[in-house]
Amino acid sequence: MVQRLSRNATKIYQISGTTKFEIPKDDVRIADVFQAVEDAKTRFPVYAWGLAETSRMAKIGFLLCCFVFLVTLLANNRGCEAEKVGVYELKRGDLSFKFTNYGATMLSAILPDKNGKLADVVLGFNSLKGYKNDTTYFGAIVGRVANRIGRARFHLNGNYYQLVNNDGRNMLHGGYKGFSDVIWKVQSHRKDSHVTFTYHSYDGEQGFPGELAVSVTYMLIEANKLGVKMKAKALNKATPVNLALHTYWNLGGHDSGDIFSHDIQLFGSKITPVDDELIPTGEIKPIKGTPYDFLQPRKIGSRFSELPSGYDINYVLDDTRTDHLKKVAEVHESVSGRKLELWTNQPGVQFYSSNMLGHAEGKGGFIYSNYAGLALETQGFPDSVNHPNFPSQILNPGETYEHVMLYRFTAN
Repeated sequence: MVQRLSRNATKIYQISGTTKFEIPKDDVRIADVFQAVEDAKTRFPVYAWGLAETSRMAKIGFLLCCFVFLVTLLANNRGCEAEKVGVYELKRGDLSFKFTNYGATMLSAILPDKNGKLADVVLGFNSLKGYKNDTTYFGAIVGRVANRIGRARFHLNGNYYQLVNNDGRNMLHGGYKGFSDVIWKVQSHRKDSHVTFTYHSYDGEQGFPGELAVSVTYMLIEANKLGVKMKAKALNKATPVNLALHTYWNLGGHDSGDIFSHDIQLFGSKITPVDDELIPTGEIKPIKGTPYDFLQPRKIGSRFSELPSGYDINYVLDDTRTDHLKKVAEVHESVSGRKLELWTNQPGVQFYSSNMLGHAEGKGGFIYSNYAGLALETQGFPDSVNHPNFPSQILNPGETYEHVMLYRFTAN
């Protein structure tokens, strides 16, 4: 249902700088009126469409509050340029993908099986509201630093930085409001080619130092490939950067059950072991012969009984050259015949078997239980800022971070 806003509510939209006058009724909160205000920590319990029924003085007072709120944000250099949340499709032949600028998120991936039957093979929600209340990071770009930072703190250039802890005493995927929970600008979109989202991260956001200009481009390549390019530029201070795409794949179809029967091969012969809080110990250990060994293709569930908590670990990719893309993984689902291959320029990949989904209600009302999807998050090593022996994630002013992923999809 779409609710037509009253004349006075429309004025609020004009003040906020957006031309969007119709939005879903359930979402007409003041935080949505100022959609791109990155610094808003709480949502106002006032509904814009009710403005027309209030008294004249109440309307004036409310509008003045909105004006003061906007001026305050501008004075703090946080920016209040409103962005409309939309859905953007890329399509070529039978392949189609949908994305939203909320979290620069991948919403769907429609792929043919060996008989030409199409299915959506990524987990997600029915509506934007699900993504706003999400704790699974379905399909999102996570950052400023993906994965975990131990005790949500680090030292850099003689300075101590205390971050926002949102995973016990640690930081996960950029904090309480990381890049997955902000509205990105749409820089360009061509349905048969690409979509590019951009975001300006301010100094001190979730505790990180310095301003950061970020972009992500999803692009169709040839008939069966999807490229992802994440870029970031430090503008005025050194800062850690480690972006990741957090898509959950189930090649049998998002609603086909668990991923135990998927065959996977991972091109990494070492892992970075973790403690009970999933923070790396700093070691780098070989995995040959252990339940983590996927150097040869085998089913994900074949040794699951030896890992009661499932897979959630960073693999060190064997190809250490940086001048080209390295093979990360091959995943195959035998019933559909669908196959996913992945390459990257990053040193690691987090293999996650969706161990903590619980019972998330997803697309079409389907309930995603634990192990309903698999994530392959190419990345720098977790908690690298606290382990000097790990590849550095520090980006100095003027330097550019670039993270490339390439997917190839086939079916046989």
